[in-house]
Amino acid sequence: MNRSNIEKIAQTSQDRMLLAKLWDKIQAGFQRNIPAHTGFLSPRELEMARYLFGEPEGLHVFGGYPDAERKMLLFLPDYLDETWLTGEDSPCVCLRASFYQGDSPNHRDFLGALMGAGITRESVGDICVDEDSCDFFVTQEIAPYVLQNFTSAGRAHVRLEQIPLENARIPAPEVKEIRDTLASLRLDSVVASGFRIGRSLAGQYIAAGKVAVDGLPCEKSDKLVSQGAKISLRGMGKICLDSVGSRTKKDRISVIIHRYV
Repeated sequence: MNRSNIEKIAQTSQDRMLLAKLWDKIQAGFQRNIPAHTGFLSPRELEMARYLFGEPEGLHVFGGYPDAERKMLLFLPDYLDETWLTGEDSPCVCLRASFYQGDSPNHRDFLGALMGAGITRESVGDICVDEDSCDFFVTQEIAPYVLQNFTSAGRAHVRLEQIPLENARIPAPEVKEIRDTLASLRLDSVVASGFRIGRSLAGQYIAAGKVAVDGLPCEKSDKLVSQGAKISLRGMGKICLDSVGSRTKKDRISVIIHRYV
């Protein structure tokens, strides 16, 4: 690990500030051999942190459940194992907001209400909205404040309670399955197929910096996309290259793409 790598990794002044903050928190844990954690990081922020820290022993990522999108970076000393992450002292807390099903608040309602209550984005992990409740993840430090002050989301009144992490209800994402054949697995081809747009327009979006692969911005249309990669297009949503099959008689690649709806 080398702090000077911050300048090599950061693309903006905000990146530098974030990476310096992460460095100070995690490095303090290493030096004192005590648990240390960051706030919740976006996929892009987490990738930058991984480049900065590498994969030293004791470093973990955790977002409350295995497929979480927003995750904390944590250092655990050798006297703690990963079961500590889901125990009573976990830095990640799950809160359940119950509401009248007819009110139907959505993800944006909950995120907006949390931000409106003065809670920073790094204190909030994934927000998983179900039919009559929403399980969302926050840092242990902010949980008491949220429990006392969070009473509504959108037009819906909510009742909060803290629940064990293992009891969190994570709704299966709604996806539209797209079956197609592509000349190659270039990024512009996959984006064009998944979002049902022309390849030239896909290339323009990529060149404009509107596309990210697994959380990292990519401006190269010819980047080859791997099976399982998640691709987001700003303003249009997210897709996943779910499956790459064999070549057809016309020498095209059979693919299955999931578009999140």
